[in-house]
Amino acid sequence: MLDLEVVPERSLGNEQWEFTLGMPLAQAVAILQKHCRIIKNVQVLYSEQSPLSHDLILNLTQDGIKLLFDAFNQRLKVIEVYDLTKVKLKYCGVHFNSQAIAPTIEQIDQSFGATHPGVYNSAEQLFHLNFRGLSFSFQLDSWTEAPKYEPNFAHGLASLQIPHGATVKRMYIYSGNSLQDTKAPVMPLSCFLGNVYAESVDVLRDGTGPSGLRLRLLAAGCGPSLLADAKMRVFERSVYFGDSCQDVLSVLGSPHKVFYKSEDKMKIHSPSPHKQVPSKCNDYFFNYFTLGVDILFDANTHKVKKFVLHTNYPGHYNFNIYHRCEFKIPLAIKKESTDGQTETCTTYSKWDNIQELLGHPVEKPVVLHRSSSPNNTNPFGSTFCFGLQRMIFEVMQNNHIASVTLYGPPRPGAHLRTAELS
Repeated sequence: MLDLEVVPERSLGNEQWEFTLGMPLAQAVAILQKHCRIIKNVQVLYSEQSPLSHDLILNLTQDGIKLLFDAFNQRLKVIEVYDLTKVKLKYCGVHFNSQAIAPTIEQIDQSFGATHPGVYNSAEQLFHLNFRGLSFSFQLDSWTEAPKYEPNFAHGLASLQIPHGATVKRMYIYSGNSLQDTKAPVMPLSCFLGNVYAESVDVLRDGTGPSGLRLRLLAAGCGPSLLADAKMRVFERSVYFGDSCQDVLSVLGSPHKVFYKSEDKMKIHSPSPHKQVPSKCNDYFFNYFTLGVDILFDANTHKVKKFVLHTNYPGHYNFNIYHRCEFKIPLAIKKESTDGQTETCTTYSKWDNIQELLGHPVEKPVVLHRSSSPNNTNPFGSTFCFGLQRMIFEVMQNNHIASVTLYGPPRPGAHLRTAELS
């Protein structure tokens, strides 16, 4: 049984690990993977058809804990303990819930002190007791009548006419004063762990198509003094097609991983007469997982050839490998009624809306199958890749965009085709 410390408006954890409000999804999953022998039977709950309409939930069924992540920014919004019999809980080092201590209303009063009068929800038959960043729900179905309140609340919980021994059914940790209105806080400095994160990524374009990326980056401050460590740094950097490997390293720092393309499975679709000739050297990717961006370099020139932006939707094969890239792509609309008008494609745009703006692709989509080995199947199904305006949109079966691949200006005599996707 887990023995965890409750910190209102902040976290739930112990000396080895901590689930912190504002923590990105990938870090919470990393904790669960590292302690898989202790924390078992974890469910991932999400809406397959409408992933933005419901929170993304990690359900620790063995421990009675749910971690609710905001569907858009994928940061931890609410920590819910829905079965207090499966976990030990303490506040300021003193247990208020364990096998020997029942979490009664008297125990909560003793551990946390007086608070505002509780709120009774007759529809749920639950009595909610709220502190800042912390709420307790008491089950009332065994009570003969709704709780009555005396006009004088000077004595805190003692002024509420609630049967003695009523125990907590659920506990919630969140940010702010209201559980219903709470939002995932900004990422705490303790969650940066030396990484740089992208707050937003703007796609730059010229007359012919994408020309580069402008990234607004976040990092925990560093320096010799403690004061410097307590600040978040915000800065902008730009990378362009044709930038050298050294240029990118100086702007974005070292990638999390360098991946060399062993083969190009899309060569069969290429119009090049030399597609059957094996290459002497391989193009390579810089993978920036916390930015949600991949950068492909040409093996011969070592210059930027492609950018890949990942949306990290649940139900995609690469889910939780990359953090969500909050991108904005200006689109040149091809309609008779518009004259040079541009619209914006974002991480949350749907493919149908983009097609209405840009027109339907000339070529049929390429069906992309992903699997870890030739004998395995992808449990999430295939995705479809459409090419428009020097961009490849990888579309999931729920009409959301899984990734966008941006191409540099075509070489003289070369033609961009949908099938060039790597």
